[in-house]
Amino acid sequence: MLSNLTNRIIIILLVMALALWLDLSPQIKIPNPIEEGATLFLRDVNTRLGLDLRGGLQVLLEADVPVGTVINRDEMETARDIVENRTNAMGVSENLIQVAGDRRIVGEFPGVEDSDAVLDIIQQTGLLEFVDTGDFSPEEGTIIQTDFITGSAPAAPSTDGTQQVYHTIMTGKELTSVSVSPDQLSGRYQINFSLSTEGTTIFANHTALNTGKYLTIVLDKRVISSPVINSSIPDGQGSISGNFTADTANELAVQLKYGSLPIPLKVVETRIIGPTLGEDSLQKSLRAGLIGMIVVVLFMAIYYRMPGIVADLSILFFAAITFAIFKYSHFTLTLPSIAGFLLSTGAALDANILIFERLKEELRNGRNLTQAVDQGWKRAWPSIWESNATTIITSIILFWFGSTFGATLVKGFSLTLFLGVVVSLFTAIFVTRTLLTAALQTFKPTNYERWFGI
Repeated sequence: MLSNLTNRIIIILLVMALALWLDLSPQIKIPNPIEEGATLFLRDVNTRLGLDLRGGLQVLLEADVPVGTVINRDEMETARDIVENRTNAMGVSENLIQVAGDRRIVGEFPGVEDSDAVLDIIQQTGLLEFVDTGDFSPEEGTIIQTDFITGSAPAAPSTDGTQQVYHTIMTGKELTSVSVSPDQLSGRYQINFSLSTEGTTIFANHTALNTGKYLTIVLDKRVISSPVINSSIPDGQGSISGNFTADTANELAVQLKYGSLPIPLKVVETRIIGPTLGEDSLQKSLRAGLIGMIVVVLFMAIYYRMPGIVADLSILFFAAITFAIFKYSHFTLTLPSIAGFLLSTGAALDANILIFERLKEELRNGRNLTQAVDQGWKRAWPSIWESNATTIITSIILFWFGSTFGATLVKGFSLTLFLGVVVSLFTAIFVTRTLLTAALQTFKPTNYERWFGI
């Protein structure tokens, strides 16, 4: 039997209390006892539902470059990060963006309402240029040719004379901060920016030498505004004015803040899932999970008697702590991830069944209760470890496959399965054994057939 039973029970109760706190709370907030109104710790732990449970937008993006062009993996990862940052800044929360293969990106946006706005912000390259157009002020919205091309040398001047190539003095990579504010005179909105040390030097030198000339600001070669340089600007502070509304100004600010895409992206496929379908899937999943849990609990209690009831308590602990991990870690729950969780529940039950069958065998062979419990755990452990280790390895392989090829459903399934199996090992070995030992010491059963069903 266990010698440190009291300490183990205290640990179980503390962990269970913490898990229930996370499970039942939308937010974890710990106030600062020293400073009034201050907070020591704050974290949102709302349940996050995926696209198939909540509805929303799924989009498949592909690098918009000529066939045969070699695309660096780092460029795709950078593009993924920028897409995620842009959509997060728009308020599209709980999105899932990942690289699929060599040239594609899969994006899932649960609960999104304005799908057109999301697609627009994703596809725009977001290359901001400060262009020296001399005495010429191009009209807002026109396309001009500049000598800056991403990832290559400056473009050669046009040879057919149809369009002049203007010089880019600086790009948006020199921006360090971006904000939006209303113009008090016109009522329109402007974008304020600050420059890096290098950008400040470039800007100061150019404005000092080109007073009275036009400095045209273009985004993806399209003119935003073309103000005249009235004086030198040495402090690295400036603003972009144009025909902006609050929405268009904020969209542009998001693009500038999170940089330009290293490669252009095009939408290959979009799929919109209605919230009604997602809600129906969620209700059916919860109903199926509840029915399955009731059946399992009844089976364990009827067939294994006292150990079965202990196993039921252990499974409830397993469910509480696993769900708490999902909420705290901001995992997005989808139908496949729920399936992975339910499958790991089966692994937890399997461990308990192996232990209890070994226990019953030892009792049938004439061992006393203490010996039977100890031997049951020792002899069941190799089988438990091997089966769960195999599942863990399989989960890792599936997670790698899902991450490499953009199979989000496989990735979610493997992640919840992995975590569930790890927690099930803890509950089977630590929780079940502790609770069973406590029950045996409390009730001291002598009629093994009645208490253990042998």
